[in-house]
Amino acid sequence: MSMFVTGATGFVGANLVRTLLAAGYRVRALARTGSDARNLDGLDVEIVRGDCNDASLSEKMRGCEGVFHVAARYSLYHIDRAAVMHGNVDGTRNVLAAARTAAVKRTVYTSSVSAVGVKAGGVADETHQGSLQEAVGAYKRSKLLAEREAHAAAAAGQDVVIVNPSTPLGPWDRKPTPTGEILVRFLTGRMPAFVDSGLNVAAVTDIAHGHLLAYERGRSGERYILGGENLTLRTLLERIAAIAGKPPPRIRLPHWLPLGAAFVEERVLAPLAGRSPTLAVDGVRMSREIMYYDDAKAMRELGYAHSSLDEAIRSAVDWFAVNGYSARRR
Repeated sequence: MSMFVTGATGFVGANLVRTLLAAGYRVRALARTGSDARNLDGLDVEIVRGDCNDASLSEKMRGCEGVFHVAARYSLYHIDRAAVMHGNVDGTRNVLAAARTAAVKRTVYTSSVSAVGVKAGGVADETHQGSLQEAVGAYKRSKLLAEREAHAAAAAGQDVVIVNPSTPLGPWDRKPTPTGEILVRFLTGRMPAFVDSGLNVAAVTDIAHGHLLAYERGRSGERYILGGENLTLRTLLERIAAIAGKPPPRIRLPHWLPLGAAFVEERVLAPLAGRSPTLAVDGVRMSREIMYYDDAKAMRELGYAHSSLDEAIRSAVDWFAVNGYSARRR
């Protein structure tokens, strides 16, 4: 059986492709023209070039039994908000329509815990739903709106299962993601201080396996949080430090300090210099939130399980070291 995977060259997508291949599925991977496909090097994968908004996407899916729509445009910068909305909302609508046209049996849509929202003072599960107005930044709003497209398709009779990964950590984080960037900054001695936050962190291999479980066991129209451990950023950094053999940062910054720096950098200095900003206002705003989640439903209905988060940290540290991130970014 062939599976069509969007976002296959990315972090979660590359791990999902390996999970599908190990389970005996054939994989057809969608990759944007000119994009970096090194995460698929050496794999027995059919790569087709295109975009999630292509009018001919259904032809590229033809013959596949399932679709995993993992691709997403991720940026927290104000200047990218229109592209984020187009890629994530319009792209999801087009992928779902293409899957219907291609008579695909089932589609698994990769949403995010961002679409679930933050439960003030508590731990959110699938029954919680934050409002669009509460969502910080274009990325979170785009994931909420895109998930509504998936729910609407399921309500209209299409077989669509939704998964909501939390923060992944592990190998093949080539870009890297914001969490991977935190790890790289720490490993290269560029993180003397931190802004404490609360987040749910999971091994990316668990999240990838959760996608397959959702395809094989999930119920259409349902959402499943694929998470790991709830912990503060301070605790995460201490565990990274113990594994990497480095002292953790001890200086805890008040939120107003990086928020002001981000505003000046993103809205003033970077545009004047004609370069990309290095700090995002929305990223700092998100760090104020305690983003804790409960994935008991996925455990109960899908058989989802957690592996060791310390092993995920170790695999990420090793992957970044082997791929030269420390040398490139020193």
